[in-house]
Amino acid sequence: MNGGKLIAISGGIGCGKSVVCHIVEAMGYKVYDCDSNAKSIMDSDVVIKDEIAKAIHPDVIKSDGLIDRRLLSEIVFADYEALTRLNRIVHSAVRNDLALWVEGNEDAVMFVETAILYQSGLDAMVDEVWMVEAPLDLRVDRVKKRNGFSSEEILARISSQESFEITNLHPNTHIVVNDGCMALLPQIEKLLYPYLQQ
Repeated sequence: MNGGKLIAISGGIGCGKSVVCHIVEAMGYKVYDCDSNAKSIMDSDVVIKDEIAKAIHPDVIKSDGLIDRRLLSEIVFADYEALTRLNRIVHSAVRNDLALWVEGNEDAVMFVETAILYQSGLDAMVDEVWMVEAPLDLRVDRVKKRNGFSSEEILARISSQESFEITNLHPNTHIVVNDGCMALLPQIEKLLYPYLQQ
């Protein structure tokens, strides 16, 4: 894959990785959002929608052809096998789209935001990983305020995301603490410092 350095900003739901992404975007860096791009691909690709209907449940594709995201989420976050089937369908398309995005940019440093770095196989595409971490109770509280989900729904999502066993941690991994106490900007500037010297 051509292009500059690609850094993954990762972490589970509610850890605050989007906040870190907003900061690096404000600093002038480009960020590929896997979640929004995956949704766009799912919405626009008829073949993928057909595969999802067959692999998950026919009712997740509404009569108007749009995906019933609430139903899809309820099914896959309650059934690990269903989530695995969904991810298998979507991940390949996202990896291809990300590769095209990187090749189309001439930036020295670019970022990709993903909650499921290892499950998606994106760890093999990046040069560095920033793993955003926050206490569990704070993560649950953040998602409650943002999405209105119940504690049970949030914990089910966290459990499904974190049930994947990581056998080989990316060798260039750094922790970003987003606990509401430790300032984010100094941590980000420290991680970016080597690139600013190039």
